Amino acid sequence: MADEKSNAEAYWKANVRLITGCLIVWALVSYGCAILLRPLLSSIPVGGTDLGFWFAQQGSILTFIGLIFFYAWKMNRLDKQYGLEE
Repeated sequence: MADEKSNAEAYWKANVRLITGCLIVWALVSYGCAILLRPLLSSIPVGGTDLGFWFAQQGSILTFIGLIFFYAWKMNRLDKQYGLEE
C-alpha cells in the first residue's frame, strides 16, 4: 500500500513538473516574444514581417500545437514508466 502511494506521488510530481514546464514555455512565447520582446524582435524579418509580429500571429499558435503533441508524448512515456498505460 505504501509502495503504491509513493508511486502515485512520484507520478503526480512528474506530471506537475511537466505541466509547469509547458506553461513556462507558453508564457515565454505568448507574452515574452509576442508582447514584451516585440520591440527587440522587430528588426528580424520573417516572411515579409518582423519576428515579433510573426510570434503574435503564427508562432505562438504553432508553439501551442507543438506543446500539445509534446505533452501527449511525454505523458505516454510517464504512463509507461509508472505502469499506467492503457
